[in-house]
Amino acid sequence: MARFRFVSKMASVVGVVALMAVAGVAGSAVVPGAAMAQSASSIIVEGNRRVDADTIRSYFQSKPGEPLTASRIDEGLKSLYATGLFSDVNISHRGGRLVVSVSENEVINRVAFEGNKKVKDDQLSMEVQSKARSPLSRTTVQADTQRIIDVYHRAGRYDVRVEPKTIERGQGRVDLVFEIKEGDKLGVAEIRFVGNKAFSAYKLRDEISTTESNWLSWLKNTDIYDVDRINTDQELLRRFYLKNGYADFRIVSVTADLDRARDGFIVTYVVEEGPQYRVGTVDVVSGVKDVDASRLRSALRVSPGQVYNAELVEKSVENATIEVSKSGYAFAQVRPRGDRNVENRTISLIFSVEEGPRVYIERIEIRGNTRTRDWVIRREFDLAEGDAYNRVLVDRAERRLRNLGYFKDVKISNEPGTAPDRIVLVVTVEDQPTGEFSVSGGYSSADGFIGEVAISEKNFLGRGQYVRLAGQLGENVQGIDFSFTEPYFLDYRVAAGFDLFWKETSATDYSPYDTETAGGVLRVALPLTDELTLGLRYTLSQKEITIDWAEEYLNNVSWALREVNGESAITSAVGYTLTYNMLDNNREPTNGYLLELKQDLAGLGGDVNFIRSTFDARWYLPVTGDFVLLLRGQAGNISSWGGEDLRILDNFFKGPDLVRGFAPNGIGPRDLASGYLGQDMDALGGTLYWGTTAEIQFPLSFLPKDFGLKAAVFADAGSLWDYQGNTTFPDIAGWNLPENLVDCSAIAGSKTKGFANVCVADSDEIRSSVGVSLIWSSPFGPLRFDYAWALTKEWYDDIQEFRFSGGTRF
Repeated sequence: MARFRFVSKMASVVGVVALMAVAGVAGSAVVPGAAMAQSASSIIVEGNRRVDADTIRSYFQSKPGEPLTASRIDEGLKSLYATGLFSDVNISHRGGRLVVSVSENEVINRVAFEGNKKVKDDQLSMEVQSKARSPLSRTTVQADTQRIIDVYHRAGRYDVRVEPKTIERGQGRVDLVFEIKEGDKLGVAEIRFVGNKAFSAYKLRDEISTTESNWLSWLKNTDIYDVDRINTDQELLRRFYLKNGYADFRIVSVTADLDRARDGFIVTYVVEEGPQYRVGTVDVVSGVKDVDASRLRSALRVSPGQVYNAELVEKSVENATIEVSKSGYAFAQVRPRGDRNVENRTISLIFSVEEGPRVYIERIEIRGNTRTRDWVIRREFDLAEGDAYNRVLVDRAERRLRNLGYFKDVKISNEPGTAPDRIVLVVTVEDQPTGEFSVSGGYSSADGFIGEVAISEKNFLGRGQYVRLAGQLGENVQGIDFSFTEPYFLDYRVAAGFDLFWKETSATDYSPYDTETAGGVLRVALPLTDELTLGLRYTLSQKEITIDWAEEYLNNVSWALREVNGESAITSAVGYTLTYNMLDNNREPTNGYLLELKQDLAGLGGDVNFIRSTFDARWYLPVTGDFVLLLRGQAGNISSWGGEDLRILDNFFKGPDLVRGFAPNGIGPRDLASGYLGQDMDALGGTLYWGTTAEIQFPLSFLPKDFGLKAAVFADAGSLWDYQGNTTFPDIAGWNLPENLVDCSAIAGSKTKGFANVCVADSDEIRSSVGVSLIWSSPFGPLRFDYAWALTKEWYDDIQEFRFSGGTRF
């Protein structure tokens, strides 16, 4: 194997110029001679094997009648080197003619990689520019060597060594081999923060994308030291502090020191937080005629007294700009200005409306999309070709495109149009895989072990549609469902879709019957604002319950349940969901609130008539440090209409989802008579419920952040009551059961339904509990462990102190 030797082009050029000077062709002041009078056609070419001589002469071509000057020769020399076809070019003077002697680069027979184990050949082949059957270029090989090193650096291997070599194959062909010594992986051993007082290091690590190496490193790559990621993290830190009122925040320095003992880098951020500012006065000033400044105040998201939030300022600018555009002033711009009062620690904001330059969008050009259709990208713009250019709306479109999750990268830039007042918007994207195949598994106290296999695609056929097919199989449940969503129904920003489902559950300790449900849902979601969404739906389903013979007759199942045994009821319902989302993070919120109101009306056909309403509200409040307070309130009501009785299966059945410390179906009305033989008493459900929760979540700071472990302490309270099922059970008489098995009159708060041996305990007394939780955002999916102590309860409630739920995806 021959070692690859690099020759400097510049050195060759300097040598040639010196040779030209000696030969008398290096300057315009040379004594007139044959060389200066020669034309390109009289050039002698030597040493060429594959490149035609006329092709080489063409690089020295002068205009007809013009002499071949020294400057023209110099340009031709540089152009020949730039082709990458030659390893050396010499120019000399012989007998009054110019002689160009070339040494052609060898042709690459193949490109190979040796010693690489952590990075595959296919990935390296995509990075290098040297290809088989192309000329061997020393400059290209140098650049390829650095590209390979960069690939390993991104993988955290900074000890990598890459040496290019060639193997002669005859006839001007060589094999190009990159010998690689990968070295050990170097990750981030520790991330330190110096100067932070308002937020703990644990919290700041949670805000950046780089993580520390630990025993979970084999499942992630965010612990690899990457300069680009570090730069991104600095911007994430700035935005975090600006969102929380620290307008003077700055990063003094970021250093990365290699610690050989720990096989990783220690990254240290030195920061200056400065004081926290609040919003002082807020005003809108209009410099555009007929634009009412007072009307724009309702579009602002900032108000006096609140903590200064740079993101809300940006959102205010966006909202105000849109309002001005709706008024017909397409070129108007809204610019924020902040006046700081260091003594009072306030920032007074002035939003100034000004007339912007009159620039139009000539066209929107899409580049880089190999799978996603152009119109899927264009519909994210509130601008069209021919509209007035508005930077705020362009930024909004770029943010929307990033949030789609279809692309690795999105960049929108401007290019000059055909006129000074025209620009071209260039949208450069890079498609990424959007399909997902998942196998999930988990366990819950109610359903036992359960597994799910699902395949989904969120950019189906490049059309931006969402498709999902999933199947479930578990100890007590099995089912299948299919979903389809069109995010832009009829070319409006309205998501429409449908779901088809079938589910079968088996009897458990918490319910003595099997159920089979099948049906479908038609749904539409309309974003009224960025925070407020209205969802409309129509549901058609059929549900049947079956009670096993032995269960029914030996375990004394409640007559309220026996009455509907084997019945199959069709439910036809229309409904809506109104959601107001102000959470800072939908996955792991730490601030903000979420309000959700649902209502369904059944009876448009089908076998049942009811109106069901539920409300759920959650508030997340940062308390101190990394502690987050969660306050939750929920309530619900269901009632029949049209003179129809409410079926027992349409009632609410509640347990740990309302008050932890209670079993599934463990709260609410219960048939006491069903337990006279010592079995569990059957839950009958209720029509009214309410519940409240107060929970403080906090990280276990003595463990690495990547473990994803949090603890919580909580208190729950709530109640479920008002059974409205059937009150007569005529089939009981045929059983000749002894009367008054349970003395209902002696039970406080109970109601007697039908005969004495159907005795429904129905109390609205408060059930409450306190407890502790361990929450793990594990690589295998979210896991939660709750241990609760019931403080107040009814004697017939079903208690369950420990509860575990979780799942996995791989």
